[in-house]
Amino acid sequence: MRRRIVPIGNSRGIRIPKAILEQCRIEDEVELQTEGDRIILSPVKRTVRQGWDQAFKKMRERSEDRLLVDERVDIAFKDWEW
Repeated sequence: MRRRIVPIGNSRGIRIPKAILEQCRIEDEVELQTEGDRIILSPVKRTVRQGWDQAFKKMRERSEDRLLVDERVDIAFKDWEW
């Protein structure tokens, strides 16, 4: 597939058709590599809960890690309806 290179500010880029983005599972970020005279784009694989560890650490530092459910409330799973 041939695509035209377009100006984007001081840079240049290409528009990638939605079907190709979906086929390659590319969302909003890519890894960019070069091999010789080729440009290789690969989807960034995000891990589930990525960044949570840093967020929890910041919460602890700010003393924002208290329970949101009153400790007196019985939250035993036996009484829950699934």
